[in-house]
Amino acid sequence: MLMAKTKKKNSNQELDSVYLLKLVLYMIIGTQWLRITTGGTEIPIPFGLIIGLLFASHDHFKIDRKIEYAMLLAATFVAFWLPLGFELVIN
Repeated sequence: MLMAKTKKKNSNQELDSVYLLKLVLYMIIGTQWLRITTGGTEIPIPFGLIIGLLFASHDHFKIDRKIEYAMLLAATFVAFWLPLGFELVIN
């Protein structure tokens, strides 16, 4: 008697659409900077990178963490020269 083979879906896999959404969210989070301006001095703080690293380190699916870290770093370095994020001016 032949039995039909059933494919078991690996419970440790995530959908491609979920992975793509996570990469887009990491890119958006990585672009956030806090720029504190006092007088003529500007202090840039990459708070999006810090939050993104916390999210990536506590991710349930620890499959492609290296790619998530690379996406965060690339977005952070690109956003350093762009006017993205928040600016706090203290007089």
